[in-house]
Amino acid sequence: MDFDIIFQHGTVIDGTRNQLGFVADVGVVDDRIVAVGDLSQKKGQQVIDATDRIVCPGFIDVHVHSEMSLLGGRDQHAGVIQGVTTQLLAPDGFGWTGLDPQTASQFWQYTKFAYADFPSELAAEAFNWQTPEAYLEIFAGRTPANVCPQVPHCTVRLAAMGWEDRPAAPDELTQMEQATRSWMEAGATGICLGLDYQPGANADLNELVTLCRLVQSYGGLYAAHIRYELLGRQAAWEETLEICRQAEIPVHISHERVDEVTQSVLEQVDREDLDLTFESYLYPAGMTHLAMRLPMDLQTGSPEEMIDKLKQPAAKQRAIQHLSTNLEKDLSIIGYTQSGRYIGMTLQEAAESVNQPIDEFAYNLVVEEEGVETLIMFWQIPEEKSERILNHTAVHPRMMIASDGVYEIPHPHPRGYGCFAQFGRKFVKERQLLSWEEAIWKMSGYPAERFGLKDRGQLKEGLAADIVVFDPETLADKSTWSDPLQPAVGVEHVLVNGQRVIANSAVTNQLPGRVLRRS
Repeated sequence: MDFDIIFQHGTVIDGTRNQLGFVADVGVVDDRIVAVGDLSQKKGQQVIDATDRIVCPGFIDVHVHSEMSLLGGRDQHAGVIQGVTTQLLAPDGFGWTGLDPQTASQFWQYTKFAYADFPSELAAEAFNWQTPEAYLEIFAGRTPANVCPQVPHCTVRLAAMGWEDRPAAPDELTQMEQATRSWMEAGATGICLGLDYQPGANADLNELVTLCRLVQSYGGLYAAHIRYELLGRQAAWEETLEICRQAEIPVHISHERVDEVTQSVLEQVDREDLDLTFESYLYPAGMTHLAMRLPMDLQTGSPEEMIDKLKQPAAKQRAIQHLSTNLEKDLSIIGYTQSGRYIGMTLQEAAESVNQPIDEFAYNLVVEEEGVETLIMFWQIPEEKSERILNHTAVHPRMMIASDGVYEIPHPHPRGYGCFAQFGRKFVKERQLLSWEEAIWKMSGYPAERFGLKDRGQLKEGLAADIVVFDPETLADKSTWSDPLQPAVGVEHVLVNGQRVIANSAVTNQLPGRVLRRS
């Protein structure tokens, strides 16, 4: 038998964490792994020496704002350069399907903090996606990595009841159930929510449990940015556990960490044997829009309604007072503004440049930029404590890696360009907290198992040929707080569905990505 590609003499780590790495050859035909073993007597159209390299399954990013980047944005290869071969859609419940053009345009305005301007190459089809399949069709033959749908809860709610800040009426909830069902029948892995974002933040427990029971009936899971800002982390976790209990649904929590708040809750999860996982990008800072630091009642409504509300004198006073106690100020970096002002400056530097108190400046920034502003916000704790928390998080058995990457804004968080590479460099190679077998499982086999992608996440005969070859000695992130657009290094070859999207550390411009469905 002849092979299309043979990787020779590499250290195979299969993505299961159950087997130590072993030296073997890997043979690929078309889009399948067809042999793992001694292929020295076999012929291949391409034979690649992988000596002293790790050969493993492609990584899976379960929370990343990459949809438009993958379709040809500024950097559609930032993930695959790190070995990411599959990315899930609808992070934080964001999406633009099934909406009337006005509402879809409003929601794009709301989500611009993560996506910037709408891609010109999609302008002709903008916001005309009325069904899940119509939306998923735009990815065919246009992406270097696979994509996988989730139910976009924010969009489902918008379609049923707009920006209303209230519980859903019975007929509206029925409409949400119908939309959720259509996504699940299109192969969604589960429902994804952003419960600190509009309009998802307005959902009550009954709405969440009702939709989760429907998703559970299809074998899906509940993946959520929980109500960190609205309720506080402790109460947000308690609400999430209650949803898990009532809906009897597997739960996955977005971008968390193991600290004094979550440790006790995770111990409770263990005692009750609840079906819960979480992900982390393992940096001591987050990134979101500045408006999230306002009182929640001042965030409600469409983007235009929010700004009109904030302009009222009483609201302005409340907002500034709230920002004075609820905003990380010292190191926060402005990543994006609609006007292009202040990008790359700290919040303090920007305020000083216009001679304004920082809290007043932050308020003015939200209003003047019409709610389109992005801020990198550092944890307000000592660096030594931050690193201890990151170490505890990295090794927790319920944790997997996800980047929460943002690519189209001018100064993004470095996690998008470096998350997966940093995990290997920092926590495996330098700190030796995990083995390569454990780390690769957290980036491949674990998310594949959790999100129902049975054809991915393992390097095994018969499975899809999503394969990464990297040098464990040189794998490293280069993206920094001051210079975040630097690609990672050390990944030498990446196959997606048997085609090389990275070859000899260079982008090939092949676009073999597919839409993967829950299996």
